[in-house]
Order: sequence, then structure tokens, then C-alpha cells
Amino acid sequence: MSLILKNLNPVIGSEVVDFNLATASDEQMADVKAALDERGVLVFRNQQLTQDQHRALGRVFGAGKLHQHALAGGETPDILKLKTDENSKFVAGDGWHADVTCDKNPIACSMLYMKQVPASGGGDTLFANMNRAYETLSQPIKELIKNLSAFHDGAYPWKTVYGIPPEPGKTYPSCSHPVVIKHPDTGKPLLFVNSGFTTHIEGLPPAEGKYILDLLLNHVAATPLIQCRVQWGVNTLVMWDNVQTQHHAVWDYYPEARSAERVSVVGTDLESYF
Repeated sequence: MSLILKNLNPVIGSEVVDFNLATASDEQMADVKAALDERGVLVFRNQQLTQDQHRALGRVFGAGKLHQHALAGGETPDILKLKTDENSKFVAGDGWHADVTCDKNPIACSMLYMKQVPASGGGDTLFANMNRAYETLSQPIKELIKNLSAFHDGAYPWKTVYGIPPEPGKTYPSCSHPVVIKHPDTGKPLLFVNSGFTTHIEGLPPAEGKYILDLLLNHVAATPLIQCRVQWGVNTLVMWDNVQTQHHAVWDYYPEARSAERVSVVGTDLESYF
């Protein structure tokens, strides 16, 4: 591998040193993909990308089809613009989640390109390794959850995280996924529930399902040894494997501003992940 990696910690995340995404060769991008499979999160500093170059970078991954987020719209539906300032009532991603797991084909990979950072600091993003989240569960809990499925609802963040009722008449995707899946490339088992979209465990009485889901969600949030923290700078691009990781965008910079643009790649049907 030609990449120079500076690991954020032994478990998850690496900074790719002195790498230009705009001029990378096919061979170099193959190395990037291999590193992403291994590390889950890659950080690239001092990038200069146009929106077209950002899109082209996304098409290298997964099936190459760019995701069009419901919040994007406008003339660039495949580029989600994220801006938080003194007028914001909430910030997208403020809570542990993986992107749009309510889709039958959830996002495989996301790439966030930072345009503006808070003047006084803050605005970091936490990431967690879902293979390590699974592996650090006890064997009895692994046995308990191995054949369970959970329901993921696209309207759920509006009701719980943002505190804003969904727009009347608007429909959101929803889907059931196994609680434990296998990564399509590495074959590693992954915990696949998150507080952003997972509403309940299916096939169990509500009380039992809530206890199990709360246990798993708290395990992700309360286990620092499976996590890393990325500090942003202007023109930093971070890409993450959305299947094997979760993330939490920390909103600790109000009333200052932070803005970025995200390109995401549609993944495959999760039926092929296990």
C-alpha cells in the first residue's frame, strides 16, 4: 500500500498523510478503499475539491451511485449542504447514528468536506467501530441477538432528535434489518442498530425489546475504547464506512457557525451482508 497512515488510535480511524484526492490515480484510490475497509474512517487534510471532483470521488466507492438525501434538494441533490449557526434549532447528526439506515440499501460510504469551522473551536465528530462494538459484547448477549431484526424509520429523527414533527403528508423510508450483519468486503460481524433510526426490536414484547435495544445503544455510546474523535479544519475531508461505523457530530460551538458538504454512496441490499 502506497498510503502513509497516521492512526488516530489502534481501533478506528487514520489520517492519510500528504495525499491529494483531486489528482489520485486509480491505483492510489484502490489503496484508499482498502484502508477504509481496514480503518473505517479516513481523514484527508488540505484538500482542494470542486463539487464535481467531490462527486467523482464518491463514485469510486460502493456501486458508484450517489445518494440523494431528502434534505438536499435544489440543483445539487447529490450534495447535502450542512450549515449550523446562531439561528439553528438543531444540528444534523447530533447523536450516535449511521446515515439513513432506514433505506433498504443504506449508504455504504459518506464523504464530508468541511468549508467552515467554529472560530473558537469545537464541532468535532466522534466515530465508533461497530465490529468492536459487537466483539466487546458478552457471549450470552451475542447469542441473544444473533437472529433478531430491528426496525429503522426515516421519520424517527424528526420526532426524537430534532423535536420537530415530520412535514405533513411527507413520507419517509423505513425498513427492517438484522441486528447483526456481516461487512460485505471484510466479512466481519457488525452491530447494526443506532439511536438515530432504530425504533424497536421486532418479534419481542415491547418491554423486552426496549431493554435489549437500550443496552446495545448505550454500549455504543458508553464504550470509549471503540471510538475515535476527529478534529476538523477548513478543507478537511473525512470519509467513513457507513456500514461498519457510527458517528456523532458534537454541537458544542453555539452560537458560532460550521458548514460542510457531504457526498454519499448508495450501498447494496443488506440481504447480501449476512
